[in-house]
Amino acid sequence: MDPITERQLLVNRRYFFGRSATGIGTAALASMLGEEAFGNEGPSPLTQIAPKAKRVIYLFQNGAPSHVELFDYKPELAKRHGQAVPDSYLAGKRFSTMTGNASGKKLLGALEPFHARGQSGATVSDLMPHTAAIADELCFVKSMYTEQVNHAPAINFFLSGNQLPGRPTIGSWLSYGLGSLNQNLPTFVAMTSVNKDTTCGQIFYDFYWGSGFLPSRHQGVKLHPGQDPVLYLTNPQGVSPALRRNMLDGIAKLNQRKLDDFGDPEIATRIAQYEMAYRMQTSVPELADISGEPKEVLEMYGPQVHQPGTYARNCLLARRLIERGTRFVQLMHAGWDQHNSLTTELYTQCKDTDQPSAALVKDLKMRGLLDDTLVIWGGEFGRTPFIQGDFNDRPKWGRDHHPYAFTIWMAGGGVKAGMTHGESDELGFNVAKDGVHVHDFQATLLHLLGIDHEKLTYKFQGRHFRLTDVHGHVVKAVLA
Repeated sequence: MDPITERQLLVNRRYFFGRSATGIGTAALASMLGEEAFGNEGPSPLTQIAPKAKRVIYLFQNGAPSHVELFDYKPELAKRHGQAVPDSYLAGKRFSTMTGNASGKKLLGALEPFHARGQSGATVSDLMPHTAAIADELCFVKSMYTEQVNHAPAINFFLSGNQLPGRPTIGSWLSYGLGSLNQNLPTFVAMTSVNKDTTCGQIFYDFYWGSGFLPSRHQGVKLHPGQDPVLYLTNPQGVSPALRRNMLDGIAKLNQRKLDDFGDPEIATRIAQYEMAYRMQTSVPELADISGEPKEVLEMYGPQVHQPGTYARNCLLARRLIERGTRFVQLMHAGWDQHNSLTTELYTQCKDTDQPSAALVKDLKMRGLLDDTLVIWGGEFGRTPFIQGDFNDRPKWGRDHHPYAFTIWMAGGGVKAGMTHGESDELGFNVAKDGVHVHDFQATLLHLLGIDHEKLTYKFQGRHFRLTDVHGHVVKAVLA
């Protein structure tokens, strides 16, 4: 039974089946514990689009990387370095309260040189040498724009289609719409990282991987660094696996009786999650043990791969997760909010993320997984082409939040390799050509997974909701 049919049975007919002699508990439980649709070979039941991707790894860069520092080369910005930003660029614009009135702010050129890379000629800063080396595998979108100017609303907008918490996030929508690829690991996994020495880390809110109003079994499972990647997964001292099994069987029978009576999907979730946790007692320790990885693979990800909780280790775990059937991995790395630390912490962020991100793409390609795995790299917005702070105090140079034009990149999973889509203007300030709104990005992501974004809906409080709200167009130019 596919997840959407299951939802219709559990919710739309809850009262009828909840009061019938047998109910639908058995069917629902069988669906969640063994008869869910594993695999994604043909068109989705939601559409007739043939999927190009089966899985997604989203490398979300919390805090917003500076597009004009890393990927969007602007010679005119360098030429006007130190000049006041023209007022014509500021009309109708709002920035964070840290900038306030931007009139008179001085333009700031990129800190490091850019070069054209590979056969595609994509411009990438010297700050990102490893990413530069795989430029021909990447699809750069240099005309992203959003409506949000502060971090949490902007991140939530990217991940759930709404600036306020409470909506399902992308991984939850995919779990709901496409089901699982593996009975022994979660469909949707989140991991977080931040350099312990950074001063500009962002808070990781649980709603960034929440299921909103979808049944909670579609919520992302957060993996933690250390001995227990999933909290409370290990049996307490004195509790044997056999005793745990007997305990779960007893609890399942009690929950099943309630499920038969009421058909509440949250009761079904409880049963399924107990069973998932039991199976994860074996699958998660095996997943987290990287001792069997070849030396050359570990070296490719860089020295931090040996440290649990780092971005490098999480990139490797992301590959191991999708290799074992996890459909959506959301890897979030904080520290890009450089309001007054461009000349120091920007370098740290690039050092932490550049090599592992490139290694992940190369590793997937070597294993034949890149063609049907979509990798996404990007933040919630960009950074201002003008300076925040005192132009004469170089150690404290910074840039404010900038939603009007910024860059993300994608690889594999049905997007064109070695291409650049869209342009910002000569200062990297506004979109100049082929703008891509956040909802367009979401519609394109779903399309690559074989889903028409207008058809993946869930009725809640009398309205049919979707990830893209009532907006969004597939960016066909980036499709392979």
